[in-house]
Amino acid sequence: MQPLGKYIVIIGIAVVVIGLIVWLAGDKLGWFGNLPGDIRVERENFKFFMPITSMILLSIVLSLLLWLFRRFF
Repeated sequence: MQPLGKYIVIIGIAVVVIGLIVWLAGDKLGWFGNLPGDIRVERENFKFFMPITSMILLSIVLSLLLWLFRRFF
């Protein structure tokens, strides 16, 4: 059970760091979610947003970071 607690603490620290980055640099991340390929449909009583390109980019970045983390640790 000890390794599980360690992983939960590490995930919590990662969430706090990501939150701080978004909070401090949020105005500089306005392009995220507005990339070509992100689907946005706005009608009178209906809004639909599907950030396909942004999520693919986020997935690539996170995969690279996790690969680097596993490679060196």
